[in-house]
Amino acid sequence: VQLQASGGGLVQAGGSLRLSCVASGPSFSRFTMGWFRQAPGKEREFVAGISRSGSTEYADSVNNRFTISRDNAKKTMYLQMNNLSPEDTAVYYCAATSRAILTVVVLHTLNYEYWGQGTLVTVSS
Repeated sequence: VQLQASGGGLVQAGGSLRLSCVASGPSFSRFTMGWFRQAPGKEREFVAGISRSGSTEYADSVNNRFTISRDNAKKTMYLQMNNLSPEDTAVYYCAATSRAILTVVVLHTLNYEYWGQGTLVTVSS
């Protein structure tokens, strides 16, 4: 599967953005999906994940501000980001794995075998 992330941009603190990740290839519903981010000088970190069954997990830093969702018919995953802060500035990557069971959300980068190219989110203060 190939992944294409989009929707990043420059936004003021307190604003919102919605990221999209479109997958090419068949059987999108068979993939567990996730969003990660990497700020300058920092390691890539888990942001949110969604299982094949729709279960979700969030990093503590984004919980109650970000919402992950998926539309299997459109082969697309979304990340709605509200109340953004400068600390959310990073390149955001979407990822997919076909190896997780139905209800499991995958949290670790090493367990994802497919990655998108990233989309830059910049939050100004």
